[in-house]
Amino acid sequence: MDARLNYFASPTAAKALKHLMAAGRTLKESPLPAATQELVALRVSQINGCAVCVDMHTKEAAAAGETSVRLNLVTAWREATVFTEAERAALELAEQGTRVADAADGVGDEVWARAAKHYDEAQLTALVILVSFMNTANRLNIIARQPAGDYEVGQFH
Repeated sequence: MDARLNYFASPTAAKALKHLMAAGRTLKESPLPAATQELVALRVSQINGCAVCVDMHTKEAAAAGETSVRLNLVTAWREATVFTEAERAALELAEQGTRVADAADGVGDEVWARAAKHYDEAQLTALVILVSFMNTANRLNIIARQPAGDYEVGQFH
């Protein structure tokens, strides 16, 4: 499969993506735990069917020490016993934040309360921005049909 667009060859895309990538680096430095960030990024990308981001976040998480068992179970996190309550709350918020069109009220109060039980305001802010950021990145890749499989750890950091 060939990509429809080469974002790196476009002056407009280069300017916009420079800022988008800076936002991604800022999130990496946030107080939201790194493992949670990768799990959330992976789950959002799975929901959206973004192969490029699934490839990237699986590899980044593995390089950071995440186990293959946990990575393989992200898609079925509700039934898996390998995630902490905090991670489960983050994954639930990420799912509802990604599937906003599926529910009239977006992220429900109960889901928010579960996340707020485990994360402080700075972490919640990072979590919400991460979910939004990943949905943006997923759409950029999906619309342009960016091929997946050749991502190398650290490539965009």
